[in-house]
This record gives sequence, structure tokens and C-alpha cells, in this order.
Amino acid sequence: MNEHGATQGPDASHRSENERDLELLRKYSRDRGLNRLLRTVVEEVRDYAEDQISRIRRLTQIGISLSSEKNISRLLEMIVSEARRFTNADAGTLYIVDSGRTELRFAIMQCESMNVMMGAAGLAIDLPPIPLMKGGKPNHANVSSYVALTGKIANIPDVYAADHFDFTGPREYDARTGYRSKSMVVIPMKNHENEIIGVLQLLNATDPETASIQAFPGEHVDLVASLASQAAVALTNAQLIQELRNLLNAFIKSIATAIDDKSPYTGGHIRRVVDLTMMLAGAVNESAKGALAGVSFNADQLEELRMAAWMHDVGKITTPEHIVDKRTRLEAVHDRLKLIETRFRLIEQTVRNDFLENRIRWLESGGSDPSSAPLPADLDAALEALCEQRAYVARCNDPGEFMTPAKIDRLKSIAAQTFTLGGTAFPYLTEDELHHLSTPSGSLTREERTVIEHHAIMTLKILSELPFPGRLARVPEFAAGHHERVDGSGYPLGLKEGELPIESRILAIADIFEALTAGDRPYKHPMKLSQAVRVLESMKKDRHIDADLLDLFLSEGIHRKYAEKELSRDQLDEGYKDLPRKQTPV
Repeated sequence: MNEHGATQGPDASHRSENERDLELLRKYSRDRGLNRLLRTVVEEVRDYAEDQISRIRRLTQIGISLSSEKNISRLLEMIVSEARRFTNADAGTLYIVDSGRTELRFAIMQCESMNVMMGAAGLAIDLPPIPLMKGGKPNHANVSSYVALTGKIANIPDVYAADHFDFTGPREYDARTGYRSKSMVVIPMKNHENEIIGVLQLLNATDPETASIQAFPGEHVDLVASLASQAAVALTNAQLIQELRNLLNAFIKSIATAIDDKSPYTGGHIRRVVDLTMMLAGAVNESAKGALAGVSFNADQLEELRMAAWMHDVGKITTPEHIVDKRTRLEAVHDRLKLIETRFRLIEQTVRNDFLENRIRWLESGGSDPSSAPLPADLDAALEALCEQRAYVARCNDPGEFMTPAKIDRLKSIAAQTFTLGGTAFPYLTEDELHHLSTPSGSLTREERTVIEHHAIMTLKILSELPFPGRLARVPEFAAGHHERVDGSGYPLGLKEGELPIESRILAIADIFEALTAGDRPYKHPMKLSQAVRVLESMKKDRHIDADLLDLFLSEGIHRKYAEKELSRDQLDEGYKDLPRKQTPV
């Protein structure tokens, strides 16, 4: 029934139901469209979020990689490579501000499409640096110097359409190579003190889907700016570490210079021992068979050994010069042989005076008894005996003179004689002079050798006071052990083979061989090469030095290589051609 009381017909009822269904369909369609839109938005937001999270995660991974890389060359390459990969840039250049902060120097240049990798481990970059000042004013014409001076980021969609900067260089490069420089972003690299230390320049951002060149998106620029900051801190840390290493190495070499100034020959000795040490360590690393096949040194261990070699004689700073440089057995502040020679001339004069006085007394007594007359022949005999004794003492002063018991007994008989001066009797030789002249071999007495040997324990004490980093922690131990022997009879600690690190055993062979063949020692003649090898073989037999290391030293021809570089031709004697040579595979 309708509002007028009439009943609706079938057609009216059907139309009403259709309208309701149609309305429901419209509402359902609107809901589905809205859902599709919502799903699309959610998916886009999710994709964007995942992309950003992926970029941030990648940025974090890059930061970790940058902070762990200590090699500056690899670090510089990594900065450009990762920034390019992060932004899909085809090319990148890294500039470093020089120490005087007057110019930007090219450090790295990369261009993937042109297959260019320059700087650091790649080809050298021969481009001139970019000045930060021109005509006394800041150089804002060049985009890289502008960024370095202002600290502002420059994002340029097309360098050919830009008129703020001088892009003559890129355009000339394009004309020469056929390349097309387009989009560019230039970012300052600021360290932890907000100081600009470099500039990162990226070129030609590539759309990963179309491979077309596009402008660098703003979000990419922000993230790369963050990357550049991390890179700047990592680079600063690496530079500081390298500077500390340089400082430590310079300090070590300055100590060697001080020792050189203290003793004219020791500086050369240290440098030569370093060379021999590293040659033998390198041979150990290359050894593929025998007892040393399983031994190898990594880069840090080689640096540790090299430093120990430079510092092995640092304890000699405390050793008196007159002992370090003692040329003769009687030398102290000066060679006391001169004093003995003066004394013998005084004795000669005393003998002459005694002869003349006796002659005068005989003449004054009338000279009636010829048998008691002092004869000139007696004087000549006495003077000749004195001359021979003086020459004998001079021979005994030579450290190359081996003093047998018979020779020492003769010295004692000379020392026991006396002469009178002013009513007082004096010996021909003092007890101290006799003691030094009686040294069996070499120039050092037992007491002086103890003083010399003390340098090893002083090396340990001095170096133990230095706060070496962990990778160099054993430098004091290695350096102080270069006079130890594998049989335990060495010094300062008397370590035996099982207690003695291989680094100290390498140093020992290098130190001994250099000392045997050195031509600048004031107290001995240099050995010929074949003789030095025989001495080393004898020391191996007596278990004073490491047998395996010496065998490697000789089989690899290290003695030959060193001899050809450092020894005089006179030392390459007839036995030289018979020495072991390294076998070359056929």
C-alpha cells in the first residue's frame, strides 16, 4: 500500500529491489577501488621504506668497512667505489686538501664506462692540482674548490647548462674522449673537527631501470653526504695511524742516528743488520720445504722484526765510547801505548844518564881498573834491549795478536823490571797496563766485555719502557735476544733453543755475519767472505746459531747478494766461487 492507501504493483516492487542492489554494487565498487588505492599506497610506502632501510643498512656496512680499513690507498679507492655504487654514478673523483691548505690534489679518478681507474693502486694521475686561491681571492670558479672553501654541497643536473662554475675541464675531456658529462654532485668531506679534508665528486647518476642519465636525487645526496662524513673520519683515522707509524719509525731511526754519532761505525752496522734480517725473513716466508716450511711472517710480524732490528743495539747508548770503539788493548780515552813509549824513552834516558854518571865516577877514581870501566858496548846492548822490549809491547797492543801463555809470561818479565826516578822506583808496565796487554784475543778485557754485553739487557730495559702497540709488543724481546745462543750459553738471559724466538735467531745470524765482514771496524780487519762462512759453519756446529736458518741463509745465497752489495772486491776471495749458490730450476 502506498502513502495514499493504494497497494504497490509488482513492477514497482521490482524496481525498488533493483535500486537497492544497484546501490549496493556501487558501494561495493567504491570500497574495492578504495582498497586497491590503499593497497597501492601501502605497497609504495613499504617499498620506499624497505629501499631506505636497505640504503641505511648499506650505508652502515660501508661505514664499518671504511673504519676497519687502515691502508690509505685502499681506503681512498673504497670511498669513491662505494659512493658510486650507492648512487649508481658512472664516475667519481676524490680530491684531498694538501697540508698547507692551498690546493686540492687528485687522489682517485674512476669512470666505469670508460674503464678508467687512476690513483692509489691504479695509474698515476698527472693532472695539476686545483688552487684554492687565485689572485689572492678564493677560487669559487671551480666547483670542487668552491665546495672545499664553503663546505656547501653542489648538485648540478647538467654541467653543460650550468653557468655558476667553470666546466672547461670536463668539456675538454668530453671532446677528447667522446664522453658526455652531465649530472654532477660535489660533496665536502668533513672530519670529526668539522674541518674539510677533501672533496668527493660524482658524475652521471644512472637510472637503474632505463640506464639513462638523471640528476642525483636529493635523498641520495643526503645519504652520500653522510657517507662522505664517515669517509672523512675514517680517512683522518687512517692518516693519524700512518702518521703515528711514521713518527715511531722516525724516532727509531733518530735513535740509530744518535748511536751513529756516538760511534762512527754503529749506524752503518744497524742499517746493514736490518737489511740482512729482512732478507733472511723473506727467505723463510718463501721456504717451501725443510724445517722452516711451516714458518711464515705476516705484514705486522715483518714490521715487528724490522723494528727490532733497528733497535737491537739501542742499549749501546749507555756504553762508554772508549769501549765501543776500542781499537787497541791499551786504548781508553786515548791509546796508552803513547804513554808507555814515552816512559821507555825516559827509561832510555835514565840508562844513558846512569852510564855517564858511572863513567864519570870511574874516571874520577883514576880509571886504574879497566875491568870496572863502563863500556859503550854495554850501553848499546842495554838500549837495544829496551828498544826490543818497547817493540814487543807495541805488538802485544794489537788486538789481532793472539796472546799465548808464553807471550804473557814475557810481558810479566818486562813489567817486573823497574827504573828509578827522583829516588823512587817505578815498574816498566803498571798492573793495569799488563792486565790489558794480556787479553788473549781482541781488544776487550773480560771486564770491558761484560760492559759491552750489558748493552743487551739495557736494550731490553729501554725498549720495555716504550708503550709499543699490540702488534709490536715483542720488539723488546726480539731486539734484546740477538746475542743469545741456541745452546743457552749466550746473553743476557741465557735462553735455550726452545725458549728463543725465531726472530731473535734471525737477528743473531744477521748481526754476526755483518760483524765478521764489516770493513769499518776500528779494531779489526774485515774477513773475506769464505772465511766468514766458515766461522758461521763452526758456530752452527757448536750450536751457537740456528742450523736451519744458517742453511737457508747459505742455500738462498743471501750471503752472496749481501756481499755483492756491501763488501769490497778484496773480500770476494778465491773461495767465493766455491760458496753455495741457489739452485735455479731447469
